[in-house]
Amino acid sequence: MEYKKHVIDHILPGSIADELGIVPGDRLVAVGERPIEDVLDYHYLIHEEYLTLLIEKEDGEEWEFEIEKDYDEDIGIVFYNGLMDDYKSCTNHCIFCFIDQMPKGMRETLYFKDDDSRLSFLQGNYVTLTNMKEKDIERIIAYRLGPINISVQTTNPGLRCEMLHNRFAGEALKKIDRLYEAGIEMNGQIVLCKGVNDGAELERSIGDLTKYLPYMESVSIVPVGLSKFREGLYPLSPFTGEDAKQVLSLVHRWQEICMERHGTHFVHASDEWYLMAGRNLPEEENYDGYIQLENGVGMMRLLLDEFHEALTGFTEEPGSVFIESGKLGKQAGNGAAPYEKAHVVSVATGRLAAPFIRQLAAECMQQFPAYEIQVFEIRNDFFGESITVSGLLTGQDIVAQLKGERLGERLLLPCNLLRSGEEVFLDDMTLDELKMALQVEVDIVKSSGQDLLACMLGLEMR
Repeated sequence: MEYKKHVIDHILPGSIADELGIVPGDRLVAVGERPIEDVLDYHYLIHEEYLTLLIEKEDGEEWEFEIEKDYDEDIGIVFYNGLMDDYKSCTNHCIFCFIDQMPKGMRETLYFKDDDSRLSFLQGNYVTLTNMKEKDIERIIAYRLGPINISVQTTNPGLRCEMLHNRFAGEALKKIDRLYEAGIEMNGQIVLCKGVNDGAELERSIGDLTKYLPYMESVSIVPVGLSKFREGLYPLSPFTGEDAKQVLSLVHRWQEICMERHGTHFVHASDEWYLMAGRNLPEEENYDGYIQLENGVGMMRLLLDEFHEALTGFTEEPGSVFIESGKLGKQAGNGAAPYEKAHVVSVATGRLAAPFIRQLAAECMQQFPAYEIQVFEIRNDFFGESITVSGLLTGQDIVAQLKGERLGERLLLPCNLLRSGEEVFLDDMTLDELKMALQVEVDIVKSSGQDLLACMLGLEMR
């Protein structure tokens, strides 16, 4: 057997690996007598109560460790390569691919198109199945991995080949049958393109995908994102408000059908459709537990509900502010109550979220009249005005549109503006550079409504 050697980046303090003396730079060779191809093998094989690790030290000496632990207990090893293997890039040329709509000159990692089934399981990424070999399917089934998130786009094989510019894309749909027959949990996504896979084609796709219930737990319908850098690409048009109303009508009709037949709404429209159509967001129960939250389905509803729950938990006492259940702590700074002194706070976000944030800011100011909370809707000049999500805003657009504005004590920015784990915007402007340009303190708001309220009022999170 061929044994790969996986370099260890660091060890979690106090973990089993730490106690055994395994150190960064060591290499994992095998678990038991099984070679480790990648992270899927590793996670599957270490979920045992008794196991042996074969470790190669930096001097080439091999050590074998016998471990007794709880079944689900992690041993505390973090590898230099998160996948423990090469990342699989996308071989399609989808007519809607946003990476193809990126300008030149941005950092190299932004141009990488992943289509790796392992990232679907580990990080929730969506895959087209065209990159998935028979061995990949067999391992998913053997290891009972799930959910697998699938970019379906259409169940019409010929149309799928055209949309993905891959002659094998239609055939790849049969892999959904394999996963269904094996009882593997799945979620689907349809990136809707006007005049291509909408209308009757969308009707067909939803109907076909309901056949995979209950193992396909949900399907999201999201509108194609069109940047201004589409020269030479497939001609696509943006959806209008009337288009959005038709999409929602179709989705809601299928939700009623699925609830009656299967007890689940199954198909969900992302938040953008409701904004475009001028419709109210569905209530929480319509989202089936927010299965596709990271795909923009129900994100605004959850934010509103969390904010309202936190706001109603406030009680006022002289000199302090409290949230019930101890979810929020004391006010930052000198401890003065927010209703004793006027405060001006600004929030910057994209066009999609701005109406909802304004609503929440108004409710907060009504309860705390000493606070003035301004919400700035940042136009996406970098990618084009049709891009409305906050996660694709750049530092340069924020600076250009807020320069000279009365921003007050603090500027609040959503966390999805920054590169994961770093204080860097999409255009490589740093958070410090933005602070310097605007001459204002900046608070990065996490994704929950509770975090938003805390930042508006300058509270410390416990």
